[in-house]
Amino acid sequence: MSSARINGIDLHYQSYGEGEAIVFAHGAGGNLLSWWQQIPFFSQHYRCVTFDHRGFGHSYDEPNGPGQNSFVDDLRGLLDHLGIESAHLVAQSMGGRTMLGFAVAYPHRVKSLVMADTVGGMNVPEVVEQQRIWAEKQANNPAASGDIGHRAVSPLFVQRSPNLANLYLQVSRTNPPRHTPPGGAAAGPSADQLANLKVPTLFFVGEDDQISPPQVIEAGVRAIPGARLLRVPEAGHSVYFEKPDIFNFEVLRFIEAAVTAPEPVAAGV
Repeated sequence: MSSARINGIDLHYQSYGEGEAIVFAHGAGGNLLSWWQQIPFFSQHYRCVTFDHRGFGHSYDEPNGPGQNSFVDDLRGLLDHLGIESAHLVAQSMGGRTMLGFAVAYPHRVKSLVMADTVGGMNVPEVVEQQRIWAEKQANNPAASGDIGHRAVSPLFVQRSPNLANLYLQVSRTNPPRHTPPGGAAAGPSADQLANLKVPTLFFVGEDDQISPPQVIEAGVRAIPGARLLRVPEAGHSVYFEKPDIFNFEVLRFIEAAVTAPEPVAAGV
């Protein structure tokens, strides 16, 4: 495993393969190990970069450090360190904050954007309202307050593949304790910022996602011009882990199309 001194911490990362770069950003229930089903597939034709967000895996944050509020700057620093001018970005859950924030701040450095089971913290009224409705609905659901490692995959996946469900949980538990940054996480991109985003964007959502359900993701899709949505049956909050064959195939097809048609042209939801 490699590391780079980025914004005051040792940011751990791994790089595989050669060619155009694809950078993968994990969710709160994972770390760079989460992408073990993607790296062997994509690294055959692309340079694949995975990393531990600060506060996850082996990227330890500073005491009372900025946490999530430094994710975008950390990514910029890592790409600069690796000499990557532009890349395809793939985000899972919490990683959507990193990748969407980076795409808004540095659109010239983003070839395409995949948002898997995430709206990236976007500060859009329709998204916020759908999240509020869902939170109220889940308030009396005991399963909604459990360990994120349990909630991030569908019950059907646990029944179908208990060994992989356990692996997901164990990856999650390798993360160190982390704190909430002072003042909490900053708000994500606004509706006006997203309305001007010209990056080809594809959203995924598992139809059984109990953390970011389809209605929330659909609202997020509508905020980005030309964004597309792919709903995956019999999958929960971690489509990339639960249905890797579907995820890998669709991401590859999307990336290849984005290279030949950089301007988003398809309608949203």
